[in-house]
Amino acid sequence: MSREKIDLKKEVFSKPQYTKTIDTQFNELGVKTISEQLQEETSIEEFFKLYNELFYEIPSEGETNSHRYIAEQSGEYIDFDDTIEEVEALRQEIAILRTDLLAQQIKNIELETGQPLNINTDALKDQLAGLGSNLEANQASLADAQEKSAKATAEATRVKKEVDKSSGVGYF
Repeated sequence: MSREKIDLKKEVFSKPQYTKTIDTQFNELGVKTISEQLQEETSIEEFFKLYNELFYEIPSEGETNSHRYIAEQSGEYIDFDDTIEEVEALRQEIAILRTDLLAQQIKNIELETGQPLNINTDALKDQLAGLGSNLEANQASLADAQEKSAKATAEATRVKKEVDKSSGVGYF
């Protein structure tokens, strides 16, 4: 085995050369400062501005990324179902109290006049229930019409944007 002599050369930087040549920051790791992170966050105002801009482009139905999804998530957050149940219970209680009040007023009038009015409060309840059903059906129909109108408006807006993007080049 023969021995060879190998010369090793080492290049050394001075402190000023080192900082100019070698990047000593953690930029390559993707670490951002707190101020950079805060600047990149979407504020509530920006969120609602974007929401309003995209309102008609958001589909009304869907498991995610839809108006129904937003409503369900927000509803869960604020216990909306509990609120609806509470409101419905209060409406039923109001209806009972109104019926009781009407019956008392009928009795008072009959006592004051001495003549029976022959008003069937049960029939009135049935009529009111029928009116309530009609009202609910009309509200459902109105909601459906509003949804169709929103879709048509979104489609018209989308078509208008596409038309606005076209140029007149080549049409002369």
